[in-house]
Amino acid sequence: MYRTLLLFCLLCISALPAAAQDPTKVDPNHYKVDSENAQVRILRIHYGAHEKSVMHGHPDSVAIFLTDANGKFTYPDGRTENFNVKAGESKWTKAGKHLPENVGDQPFDLFLVELKPTRK
Repeated sequence: MYRTLLLFCLLCISALPAAAQDPTKVDPNHYKVDSENAQVRILRIHYGAHEKSVMHGHPDSVAIFLTDANGKFTYPDGRTENFNVKAGESKWTKAGKHLPENVGDQPFDLFLVELKPTRK
């Protein structure tokens, strides 16, 4: 289960500009900035039943699921993987790129706490 959630937020390094990968820019129907400061950006994510996103990326993050979720990820290489998580689960996720889809009959909601690079 951890592996599939990890894949939910997994991003691949690509040559596309960061703004083109930002889910709040390329998919504002599903991704909203809830809060932001110099260390983190917190996204509120909502997918209705059978809704699909577009390819986008996230930095290292922590996902906190507010509801059960049944979904599928498609990765830049075309590979796909299904995931199932329960409400209340929270997971660390590595940076990467993906296209999520809700394959369930119920909507799902989560917060994603994106970590910003630290400056010394």
